[in-house]
Amino acid sequence: MEQEHVLLCGASAYTQKFYLNPDFKGLPEGIQEELKILCVLYTEDIGGVLQLIYDEEGHLYFQTDCDEGDLCYDEIGSVLKIKQIQREKADLLESLEMYYRVFKTV
Repeated sequence: MEQEHVLLCGASAYTQKFYLNPDFKGLPEGIQEELKILCVLYTEDIGGVLQLIYDEEGHLYFQTDCDEGDLCYDEIGSVLKIKQIQREKADLLESLEMYYRVFKTV
């Protein structure tokens, strides 16, 4: 059976809301807060929508989107910001991948 992609969390500049998948409420409060800060700061700086998603193999990736015609969305800044997050938060992202592989794919 093929496993689908699983949303960990996301934030939207349009609704000004953060979402954490209820399946991940078992994450430590500090990690949940760090994810919230990461996502919200991204959408404040860049605009649009940011989602952190696990693929079938348990790798965490960033998916971004914006409304058509959104002139405030910074497409180039988005790529740079994601690279910065991946560099600065490498330990967090690696730990989240390990958590998913151990606790969610059993």
